[in-house]
Parts: sequence; C-alpha cells; structure tokens
Amino acid sequence: MSNDVHISVRTLVEYVYQGGSIDSRFLSQSTLVEGTRIHQKIQKTYQETDQKEVYLRTEIPFQPLLFVIDGRCDGLLFRDDEIIIDEIKSFSQPLDQLPEEGYPVHWAQAKMYAYMYSRDHELADITVQLTYVHVETDAKQYYKKKFTYSELEGFAAEMVQGYAPYALLRKEHLQNRNESIKELIFPFETYRAGQRKLAGAVYKTIQDEKNLFAMAPTGIGKTISTLFPVVKAMGEGLLNRLFYLTAKTITRTTAEEAFERMRAGGLCLHTITITAKDKVCFKDETICQKDYCEYANGYYDRINEAILDILRHENGITREVLEKYAHKHKVCPFEFSIDLAYEADAVICDYNYIFDPRVSLKRLFEEQKKSTAVLIDESHNLVDRGRDMFSASLNKRTFLQLKRDYKGTAVFQLAANINAWFIALIKTSPEQNFVLEELDNSLQLLLFEFVETAEAVLKKEASPDLLEAYFKVKNFLKIVELLDDSYVIYGEKEKNDLHLKLFCMNPANSLQKMGKGYRSKVFFSATLSPLPYYQDILGGKEDDYHLSLPSPFSSEQIDVFIKSLSTRYRDRERTKDEIVSNLRALLQSRPGNYLIFFPSYQYLITVYDQFKQEDDETKTLIQTTGMTEEEREAFLEAFQPNQKETLLGFAVLGGIFSEGIDLVGDRLNGVVVVGVGLPQLCFERDLIKDYFNEQGKNGYNYAYVYPGMNKVLQAGGRLIRSEKDHGTIVLIDDRFLQKTYYQLLPTEWKHGDGSYASK
Repeated sequence: MSNDVHISVRTLVEYVYQGGSIDSRFLSQSTLVEGTRIHQKIQKTYQETDQKEVYLRTEIPFQPLLFVIDGRCDGLLFRDDEIIIDEIKSFSQPLDQLPEEGYPVHWAQAKMYAYMYSRDHELADITVQLTYVHVETDAKQYYKKKFTYSELEGFAAEMVQGYAPYALLRKEHLQNRNESIKELIFPFETYRAGQRKLAGAVYKTIQDEKNLFAMAPTGIGKTISTLFPVVKAMGEGLLNRLFYLTAKTITRTTAEEAFERMRAGGLCLHTITITAKDKVCFKDETICQKDYCEYANGYYDRINEAILDILRHENGITREVLEKYAHKHKVCPFEFSIDLAYEADAVICDYNYIFDPRVSLKRLFEEQKKSTAVLIDESHNLVDRGRDMFSASLNKRTFLQLKRDYKGTAVFQLAANINAWFIALIKTSPEQNFVLEELDNSLQLLLFEFVETAEAVLKKEASPDLLEAYFKVKNFLKIVELLDDSYVIYGEKEKNDLHLKLFCMNPANSLQKMGKGYRSKVFFSATLSPLPYYQDILGGKEDDYHLSLPSPFSSEQIDVFIKSLSTRYRDRERTKDEIVSNLRALLQSRPGNYLIFFPSYQYLITVYDQFKQEDDETKTLIQTTGMTEEEREAFLEAFQPNQKETLLGFAVLGGIFSEGIDLVGDRLNGVVVVGVGLPQLCFERDLIKDYFNEQGKNGYNYAYVYPGMNKVLQAGGRLIRSEKDHGTIVLIDDRFLQKTYYQLLPTEWKHGDGSYASK
C-alpha cells in the first residue's frame, strides 16, 4: 500500500486548527452562494497581471508518510517587488466583531499557499493578505503580514505534524482492513438456499458499477448476504466505504451483529451506527448551545482527540460504545457520530442520511461517492419515506401566532402579510381540499423576505418559535426548487387553519438525484413485489440488475387458509361475528401463539370487543396507540414457546408488530390477516392514483393495492423465520381470491384453503 497521504490545504488546516463550540441556534444556509459571489466580485478587481484560483501542490515527507498537499489559492497579486497571496473570506457578522488580526485558521490556509508558492519559486519571503468581506454590505477589512520562507517552512512542518497521528492511524488501519478482508471467509458453515446467489449478484453489481433490485424472501439471511460481498469488494479495492440504510432499530441491530460475526472471523473494519439526535442526546432538552450544553461547549476543541481515541480502541461503534467515549471526552454524541461517519468504513443509519436533501451527509465529495456502495434494507419502506422527504408544508396558524408574538417588529409585518395571503386563498377556494396550478410568486417573495428578516433577528436573540418557523420556511423553499410534474400543490382547510402542501406523488426522480454518484446501490426486501413497480417508483433505470429469489422454506412448513368474507368498511359490522367465529374455530383446532392484524385500530377494537364478549378465557394482548419501548418489549416477551394456554395478540397492519420482529420457533404459531391492507381512501392517495393513471399506469394499484398488499406480505412474513418453523396463515377477505390480489401472494401461500382441521 502506498504511503502517500493526499490532502487538500483546507482539510489539513481545518483539522489542525479545529476549535470552538456547537451552536445550532442559527445557521444561515445562504453562506456558500454568498461566498462564491463575493470571491468572484473581489477577483474582478484584480489587475491584469494578477492571477486567480491558482492551483498549488507540494510534497512533504514525514516519518514513513509522504504528504501530497494541494489546493487553489484565491488570488496571487503582483505589486512592484511584492508578491501577495490573497485569501478571501465572506463574513456575516458586523466587521467590528472580527478578531483583532483575523482568524488563525484563515491565516493557516493562506500561509500554506504562501509556503507552496515560495517553495516552487525559490522566494526568500512573501506577503500574505486576508480579505474579509461583509456579505450584506460588501464592506472590506484587510490584514497583511510578510513571512520569510524559513518561517513558512517551519509552519508547514507543524501542520503536517499535527495531522500525522490521524494519517498514521488511518494508513495502518487500511492496511490491516484490506489484509483481513482478503483472508475473510463466509461466516457460516454453509450457504442457505438462495444466499450464494444473492451474494454473487451483489458482488457483480458492485464490480459492474450498477444498481440492483433484489426480492429476497424471509429466511435467506439478507443482511449477511449483502454485507459480505460488499466487504469483499472493499478488500479488492473496488470500494472504500459502505452505507447500510434501514428505517428500523431492530434491523440496525441485525447489521451490527453481522459485522460482529465477520469480526469474529478476523475482519478489521470500523463501523458506526448513527442514532437520531433526540434519542442519543444526554440532556433533558435537545438545545445545541454552549451556554446550555457542556457537550456542545468547546466540542471542536476536543473532537480530534475523541475520534483518535475511539478509532484506536474500537471497531464496532454501537450506540453504547459511542456514548461511553462521548462522556469520556465530553462531546455531543450525535455530532460525534456524524463526524465518525466520514471516518468509518461502514455506516449503519436511516435512509435520510443519503436521500433527504435537508439531512444528507453533505461533506461526502463526488470522488468519495464513486468508491461507496449503498445498501437499502427493507427498501419497500422507501416509497412513502421518499414522498415525505421530498414534500413540504406550511400552515396559516404559524404566521398568525408570529403576528401576535412580534408586534411592532419587522417579523410582525411579514407574518401579517403571509397570514393575509393565506386568508385570501381561503376566500377564493370554497372546497375543503383544492389543487393549485402553480405556486404564487408573491408567496415565494414573502417567504424569502421572511427568511432574511428572521435571520437578522435570530443573530441577536434566541426565539424557539421563530427558529422553528424559519426552518419550516427554509425547508419549504428548498422543496420549491425541486418542483416538477411529479408534484402537486394542494390546500386543505381545517377549521380556521389552512394547510398548504408541496406533495411529491412520485419520489423516483428525486431519489435518483440524491443517490447519484455512488458506485452502486442495492435495494432489497422480502416484499419487493411486484418488482417492476418498486424499480419504477424508487428511481430505477432500464439497465439496473434485478433478482427475485424463491423462499428457502418448504411449502410443507406452512398451512394457508383464505376465508371469503368481506372486510370492506360498509360490511365490517355485518361480518365481525363471522370473523370471531373463525378465530375461535382456529384456536380450538390449532392452539398456540397467534398474531391477528387489522387494517385500522378502530376495526381492531370492534372485533376485539366482540371476541372478549364471546370468549373471556383466551389470553389476549392488544396493541395500543403510542406504546413505549418497554410496552412493546413486554408485548413481544409474552410470546414464549411451549406455553400451555393459547395467546392471541391483536395488532395493526403496517404497525410496529407487523414488520421487523423475529418470533422464532414456537414463539409464534400463526398469523391472521384481516383485509387486504388498502390505505384509507383519502385526498392524497387519490392524487397519487390520478397521477399514475395519467402516466398510463394502473393508478389504483400504485396508490392502494401494492402498498396494501405489501403490509399483508410483511405481516405474514413474521411466521416462518427458520428451517424448523411451522405455522398457519389465515387470510380473511374475499378479495384475496381475486386475480389482482391473488397473483401478489407468494407461491408458497397459494397451495390451499379449506377447514382448519390439522393435517
């Protein structure tokens, strides 16, 4: 392995000079655009002999390493006998708040460029200039210093020495990682049915720089079958990093366990699990300000040492490990995990860190993406999650409240104007729900003004309500930039309020854009059916690879019964007695532990009450709304093997117990699904239906049937989790026998319906 360390000037000096506190009270998001504008404006004032954006490169040996450092200095100025390196920095605070001689990190950046230029041109000395420009007023502040070559050479050596501990650690780790991967063997004695095929498809996908859509039924061992080939590709030099994306805590744990199993086989690999900020925060309230949180105060003074410490001593950085080191070094655990995401070989996190334009890991450069693979677990969930990520809304009441709270200020006037815009829209739209042809330009102008005004206020004072409104408006305006024909803009009245939404009906284009640049993406799930639908709506391309594997389990392991009853809303009262009769007959002939799933909580309660009236002896559990983590665990803990009495758990289809839970063996003997899982008829779903109809596709299937049946398949998938499991699935709805629905059932579910008598 080469001992070269390629690093930019900016990355080098920011690492060595990193310092200060986290303060999320207010961060203007327009600084990058403003910075570019200001750079160009200053560079236009340069003389003809001056140069701008000058590329510089140098090599500095240090111990076994050779540092290859490069970057572009903003300006190279020639004044009489003086040569000046100009470093331009935009500044949003008043110029009188600048430090007396400018910021040390800015001097460091300019001095590195000065060293590189003077070394190349054998200069005895050179002048360094910092040019600070205020973003609003264009007022300027200049600082100039002359340095000898000897001073700059010593300074450059200090910079390299400051970065060297991390560089040495990283080089040693990469060597150990790649050697360990070459020796790594599959961490199970044998491959399960379908496992080798899935692993081979994933490896080929990465090798060919393609994307893969894989439907891999429960029991194949999807996690290890996708992770193992990606890790092997890393050892072959095809990849340098992988992301394992999942929406649920339990599947994150499964990924962590898969990595641990490979580590037990000799793998040396750094993994980090990112947990949501509000869950991992050490404080009572998530207020990221130095005067409230000791973990935010001075965070950047301590973070380099914290990263070196944890990477030297840990490979699998789970939430518990992260929290231990965060306490030790007194750093914010969430920001610590984000910083580690740029250092680790593998990142386990939620979908939004890659796909959400408002949350994504933005410090990943295009070159890094080219050597990164993204694995999207349970990717059927990304359809609705994608719609949420790329949609945004505003409420009239937000601005009415600000109008009341900010009387006599600039915020008051803007909030009043936006509130008045909403009132005018209410008056011109008599329907409760209505669609707008386009977004009114006058609203956009008001929102831009609101952002500027709120920024000015938030720089001076902390206001939670104003800050929340500010971010809502910023998010809204960000989504405005994405508007195309896959969106609809609609209003929804609710009493005295009006909800305005930019609704993304088809997330395909946006998911494709956010996922652009990565070497490969692998979308996989047990219920990616029908595959063409998911490939279409998740932003797949014609040349993507796809794989559909049969279940590894025998049809003899499962008895399936379809009961031809109507569970349509209008028939529910009429058929509830028959559903209860079916349940009682099932439990009598096949006692054991059962989960019964309903399409809504209201329907669940109706049947539950009827069941308890007729049978108050059978032990029952019921999923309630807003269950705590402890209540969920207690619900699942009740499902124990070899119990003498029957247990019936009532749960909601598509809820917390219908996906991602493992009740192996006799912990679960059967699953009953009431209804075909169709989402409730609503304005948004009908918009989706109409949109896809206009695209020449079956809009009703896209909006209702496919999402509904996915919930059915997920619920039924809770039953057979291993080669030794046996059980019963009962599907209660006459529509299961209709072609549209029946053809979506797995092959092993289609072999029977009849009486509950044991075979």
